[in-house]
Amino acid sequence: MPKFETTRRVSHSPEEMYALVADVEKYPEFLPLCEALNVRSRRERDGREILVADMTVGYKAIRETFTTQVLLTPEANTIDVKYLDGPFRYLTNEWKFVAAAGGGSDVEFFIDYEFKSRILGALMGTMFDRAFRMFAEAFEKRADVIYGPANPV
Repeated sequence: MPKFETTRRVSHSPEEMYALVADVEKYPEFLPLCEALNVRSRRERDGREILVADMTVGYKAIRETFTTQVLLTPEANTIDVKYLDGPFRYLTNEWKFVAAAGGGSDVEFFIDYEFKSRILGALMGTMFDRAFRMFAEAFEKRADVIYGPANPV
């Protein structure tokens, strides 16, 4: 039921932003609420990489771990996340990285989710919504750290 969608123009290339988001093991270093991320498996299929990963998120005394399948498609600069197990009824997450006129890229982020528990949804929902709104900014700041500050677009 909660959804969040945004497009942000950033000064880094689509390939740089794709690589940054695809490097899921680094998320605990900079992503709001992400306390741990463990890649269970990694395999190649038809030029794409498929990961199964556990992500632990937390806020104050609440900790939840959920499992997703992450489909990395480098030639299209897209990342699709499918929910497998955990506290959600469902979760869908999509990333697209598109070259912007004049340089840089447009980072398109979409997430749609619902907690199984109404109580957990009430406790974590507001924080998740706020965190998702901060994700794009967190990735943009991380890109500046990894690739260096780029010229404004």
